[in-house]
Formats: sequence, C-alpha cells, structure tokens
Amino acid sequence: MSKNKILILFSHPLFEKSHANKALVKNIPDSENITFHDLYEEYPDFDIDVKREQDLLSQHDIIIWHHPMYWYSCPPLMKQWIDMVLEHNWAYGKRGYALQDKIIFQVITTGGDKENYCETGSDRYTILELLEPFNQTAKVCNMIYLPPFVVHGTHNMTKEDYEKNGLIYGYFLDYLENHDTDTDEILQHHYLNEWFATILT
Repeated sequence: MSKNKILILFSHPLFEKSHANKALVKNIPDSENITFHDLYEEYPDFDIDVKREQDLLSQHDIIIWHHPMYWYSCPPLMKQWIDMVLEHNWAYGKRGYALQDKIIFQVITTGGDKENYCETGSDRYTILELLEPFNQTAKVCNMIYLPPFVVHGTHNMTKEDYEKNGLIYGYFLDYLENHDTDTDEILQHHYLNEWFATILT
C-alpha cells in the first residue's frame, strides 16, 4: 500500500524553553513522507509565503497543527497562517476544494491536567470544546477533522515523562504513515492518543 504523506505545521514561539515539545519533535520519524515545518523558524517576521504553504498542503495527505495551548487557542503565527493560507475559492467557497478529504488534527501540549478541562474543572470546558473553532474551520474546508493528540500536565513532568510522551508520539506518527486510518473508529475517542493506546494493546 502507498504510504501517507504527513505535514507537521509546528508553531511555538518559545520552542527552546519547552521540554515537552522538544521531546515530541525529537521523536518525529526521519522519513521522506513526513515533513516537519517550523513556522516560527520559517517566518520570524510573520511574512507568510501563501503560495508555498498551499503547495505544501497539496503535497500531503495528513495535516497536523502542532502547538501549545495558548490562552485556550493557538499561538499568533498559527492563527495568521490559518487566516492567510486558507483562502476563499482555494480552501473553501464555490471553487475551493483543494483540501477536500484531507485529514487534519492538532497535537497540543498544555500545562493543565486533564481533570481541569471539564465543566466542573478550573478551565470549565473540555479540550474538544475549546478547539471547536478549528474543527469548524476544517469542516468549512471540506477536511476530515480528528480529535487532538494531547499531552497534559507538562509543567509537572519529569524527564522520564517527557521521554515517554516523545516515544509514543514517534510510534504514533510511524503508524499514521504506514496504515490507513479508520476515522469512524477514531471519532469515538476524545483524544487521538487514547485511540492509539487501544492499537498498542
């Protein structure tokens, strides 16, 4: 079977200070089918090359928005990327079908524990509820939006915790590259890493 081509759109303005994201990025498989695209490294002045970004999207089957949770959303450069790259009549609109049926999801790191993200928790909403604008953006662009891969509690992790999450992320990407995904099955789970745990067992 043909392999899936994966584009990781990474956005972290303080990447050098993030132990969790360093561990995740370090474990991205070295594969010609996986493209790691660091937006803050590529566009430090926020001067996004829209045509280049659209070409990258067209060349891949699975798109990943990889970013920390910044005030219940994404960092500003990723928001600008969404605003500029997903153009009318290219990504959406009457003639906008360039991204149709491509899979998209988020890889999120957050300092808060999972228990905080619920109606009775300190953050009041679930991660899925907070990410609903991204879900709707994907749907308008005719893409298949999957639940996020979430790493919780990054502020309280040990070095071993970081390494464990990094290894899981690497295995997860390798699996996505080499297997067809049953999206109906995945959508029964709140998090992609919860679904992937069932694959590993």
